[in-house]
Formats: sequence, C-alpha cells, structure tokens
Amino acid sequence: MMIGAAIIAAAVVVAPPVQTSATTSPKTSAPASAPTSMTNTTTISGTFDVKMTPQSSAVEAAQIGRFSLDKAYHGDLEATAAGEMIAVMTGEKGSAGYVAIERVSGTLSGKTGTFVLQHNGVMTRGAGQLSIAVVPDSGTGDLTGLAGTMSIDITEGKHFYEFEYTLPQQAVS
Repeated sequence: MMIGAAIIAAAVVVAPPVQTSATTSPKTSAPASAPTSMTNTTTISGTFDVKMTPQSSAVEAAQIGRFSLDKAYHGDLEATAAGEMIAVMTGEKGSAGYVAIERVSGTLSGKTGTFVLQHNGVMTRGAGQLSIAVVPDSGTGDLTGLAGTMSIDITEGKHFYEFEYTLPQQAVS
C-alpha cells in the first residue's frame, strides 16, 4: 500500500504527549464520595510493543489505509492484543485521523481476562487529540465490569501507556 508508512506515522503521532513512567507500580484511590465497596480507580503505566501490518483495501483510491495490529503490553498489564486500524491522511500536512479496535487478553494487576479498547485519534495541522477507552461490558473473567481510559506516549521510538481503570470490588464472604 503506497500510503501505508505515511498513515502509520500520522496515526501514531496523534497521541498527545503524556507524562509516563517506565515504572509499573499501581496507584489506587477511592473516590471521596463513592459508596463503600463499589469501585476504586487504579492507574498503572508500562510499555508496549506494536506490529502494524498493512492490509489490502478496496478504499485505497480514497487514500484510506487498513492495518492489522499485534501488541504486547508489559508492566501491571501483561497481555497481548490483536486488532484492526483504519487511518487516513489529508492533503494538509500534519492532518490525519484513525480509528482502531483491539481485543486485549492477559492479566491486569493480577486479574485475568479479556477486554476491548476503542481508539479515536485526530490530528489537525500537528495538534493531536486521542481517546482510547474500554468498550463498555467487554470485560470477561476477572475483568468483568472493567471501565477505563488509556493514554499513550512515544518517546525515542519506545511506546508507553498509562491506564486508568475501575473494576467492581468483589463481595467478601
């Protein structure tokens, strides 16, 4: 695909820089007004590796690229993910957009299961906005009820994530 490399560069850059750390110790806090034993918000950070493979597309004439995603998350999220991304660049330098869906399977802070992340990224003349959220009710196993958002940062070619999430607390018998 002719536009593949340019779209990858534009799509990955839409993530606004965030302060992340390669450390993976979770920060947990209970909201002050939260009912007891409902949920706690936890924030973790770590690294991830991603392989993007261009896929043939019937919309190449429209300069829309499609890619398969294979990821490996490291840290308090030890998981693999597979997904699809659709991206486009415009005629204006630094303007692009992408959407992606990935199914994550592994262990999140000691809890095992799967969940789905939905990405929506837009870059306007170099100014990026990125939203990555857990698809509601997509959690399985120990991750049933998971909700949250993720941010990413790419520094010197290395990918970092920060994941803020909530899980329903298990009833104590």
